[in-house]
Amino acid sequence: MIDWKAKLSSRKLWLALSGFVTSVLVLFGTDADTITKVTAMITALGSVVAYILAEGYVDAERTKNE
Repeated sequence: MIDWKAKLSSRKLWLALSGFVTSVLVLFGTDADTITKVTAMITALGSVVAYILAEGYVDAERTKNE
């Protein structure tokens, strides 16, 4: 069974996804400004997802211990 929480909170996943998308955009001749914006959005999304999952885990553990 795949642990999606761990996968989605992995910095390696978001960096790999960012690198892949950047490479595809370069391959199709996308301008540098657009590539920068897309890469920024992917890394920002990764940060938000990791934060949400981490906070959810902390809240669940706190509830379990109370």
